[in-house]
Amino acid sequence: MRRAFIIGSLTLAALDITDAITFWYFYRDVRPMRIFHSVAAGLLGRDAAIAGGWPTAILGAALHTFIATCIVLTYYFLAKRIPLLVEYPIACGLAYGFGAWLVMTYVVVPLSNARSGGRVSLAVLLNGILGHMLFVGLPAAFAGRAAVREARLEGGLASAARVP
Repeated sequence: MRRAFIIGSLTLAALDITDAITFWYFYRDVRPMRIFHSVAAGLLGRDAAIAGGWPTAILGAALHTFIATCIVLTYYFLAKRIPLLVEYPIACGLAYGFGAWLVMTYVVVPLSNARSGGRVSLAVLLNGILGHMLFVGLPAAFAGRAAVREARLEGGLASAARVP
């Protein structure tokens, strides 16, 4: 079960940050370190995150990985109770990714110290939604499904070991 969480969380974090770095580099020539600063800005504020240089970029990477882990854990706990999430990981993962985008956009970021940019272009909107569906929702769904299956297997082995 731990293996699914670790691989799933790291995969989600890597895919999501790669999407952000690639999109913003080609869209507005934003350098990769600035992407990590934008994550750290949620905790420190924009100016402090940028002024912090490499240490705040590393903090941003750690926070990003923590958030990815929370997203995978949430899917896992939901999947333990809702079998549909295990049976249909693609459809449920895409929907979960859209839900994650909604929560991040309308709850997490507004409650953080990061400043919202207000209105966004269609390109930013589509990248945000599709990126979360593909690079957040799908890895979370496959990792959550694997963790549920591993937990069931471990539970079965543990109960079988107790039989005299």
